[in-house]
Amino acid sequence: MNIYLMLKWTHIMSSVLLVGTGFGSAFYLYFIHRTRNPGAIAEVVRLVVRADFWFTTPAIFIQPLTGYAMLSLSGYPITQNWVLWTFFLYALAGACWLPVVWLQIQMSKIASASARNNVQLPAHYWQYARYWEWLGYPAFIAMLVIYGLMVFKPS
Repeated sequence: MNIYLMLKWTHIMSSVLLVGTGFGSAFYLYFIHRTRNPGAIAEVVRLVVRADFWFTTPAIFIQPLTGYAMLSLSGYPITQNWVLWTFFLYALAGACWLPVVWLQIQMSKIASASARNNVQLPAHYWQYARYWEWLGYPAFIAMLVIYGLMVFKPS
């Protein structure tokens, strides 16, 4: 078996999990928030937190490891502009993701309490939801640009 191709497959699969889980989470939270139903929101946010820990977190570590290994095996210098931009954009996405994880956990606690007490979600839940959404935009854009850099490798 070719080690480079195995690394490439792992890299691609983990990127699919990373971006796919994030996009799926955003999709489900966007639409469940429109219902304003605390019980439904609590369940979806709980599952979003779980998905982040099960899928996104491992992918976040697998991506740079496999990427660096492929760079080493392929002979691409780490100092090429497309590689450096990839590192920068990945760090940007990560800087957005870390507060998002905290926000999701807080949103899950708040929504669970609201559902348990049969009350509407408080204003600070919706403020957290706005922060969560706005942090998602630069992270997703960064990841899409990274995909382009990986495919086209501009010099």
